[in-house]
Amino acid sequence: MTKTPGVDMTTGPLGNGLGAGVGMALGARITGRKFRVFVLIGDGDAQEGCTWEASMLAGFQKLSNLVCIYDYNHSQVDGPTYEILSLDPVVEKWQAFNWAVRVIDGHDMPDILDALAWAVEHRDSPSLIVAKTIKGKGVSFMEDQAAWHGKAPNVEQAEQALKELMQEEQA
Repeated sequence: MTKTPGVDMTTGPLGNGLGAGVGMALGARITGRKFRVFVLIGDGDAQEGCTWEASMLAGFQKLSNLVCIYDYNHSQVDGPTYEILSLDPVVEKWQAFNWAVRVIDGHDMPDILDALAWAVEHRDSPSLIVAKTIKGKGVSFMEDQAAWHGKAPNVEQAEQALKELMQEEQA
């Protein structure tokens, strides 16, 4: 967070990010400051109780300056969410907490940019962008493999991954 302008906080323990974001968004309202807070979560985060408490508070407070981007790839460190703890129906759960929800292809940059513009224009409630993704997309040995969650490739694997991604980009 000290190396990237605009990134005010990074978290390690799952579930802390949205609560901190809610605090920042509420603090902005209380102090009359005009800024928007963006929080990125994944499936593991979404399984945490403090994430649901924060989402309820944000919806109740109508924190329209809060945008949550949910990397929804049905995967977590221990494997697929459908085997561990399914989060479905995601959209309906967040809507029940008074969030505006938009589902996008998290690999499609125009879709991402359009959703971010939608969230910035939304003024009635917090906004959730559900970005459907595939973990490791475009890298043959990583794609949809939970074993690569938090694991770094060795030099040979990194070279192969970059080669595959460059080939996909050129296609």
